[in-house]
Amino acid sequence: MRFFRIYQYVVPLVLFPLSYWLWWRRYDYDHRLVLFALSIPIVFSYVVPALGTNWLRIWEFNTRLRIGRFRPQHGFLFGTATSLFGLLCLGYPAPNLDAWEMLRAGFVMASVLAFWNWLYDVHALRVGFLVVYNRAYSESRGPEAIATEYCPVFFGTFGFCYGIAIRAGEYYLAELGRFDLFWPLLLLCHFIVLLCPVLAYIALSLATSGRTGLRTYEP
Repeated sequence: MRFFRIYQYVVPLVLFPLSYWLWWRRYDYDHRLVLFALSIPIVFSYVVPALGTNWLRIWEFNTRLRIGRFRPQHGFLFGTATSLFGLLCLGYPAPNLDAWEMLRAGFVMASVLAFWNWLYDVHALRVGFLVVYNRAYSESRGPEAIATEYCPVFFGTFGFCYGIAIRAGEYYLAELGRFDLFWPLLLLCHFIVLLCPVLAYIALSLATSGRTGLRTYEP
């Protein structure tokens, strides 16, 4: 439990500035490209978990500093970790970007985020730092089963979309210099990244249980 309580503050305060600086260097000190790369996971991890905790009441964080059931620093926590994984996994592509490279980047990010978020949530569930009121929880199953019900499909889909979004931004903005497309491309990527993981999770839940997976089993 102590690790999670310390980690949730260390990452936004220490690693977020480091992540910003590393992306800034990657993009030859262009703040617009850093905004593109970092805003996607940060906005995602504010919007979706906030709805999942305070509206759907499926998740709950066991920590003092909360807005309802949601940590106010959660977006910078998850967004920073995700962006650092992106730096490690996605080397700067060749100027001639093709569909294969976009799919490869999506697959790599999907695999990495699905695994590490599953592992993180399993341990957070085990020590009681995170509570997820899903179907596995209602059946009194263990933290592995609870996390497996949502982590691989949810974070895997997010990672796939995020990897492709990074490659699209690097190609159209950095390589081609089409900054007239900055806001349309950024808004489109935000929309896709917010929508697709939720739809994938609902589709898998319907296929496996006949339910959307959006119902809370909170006692």
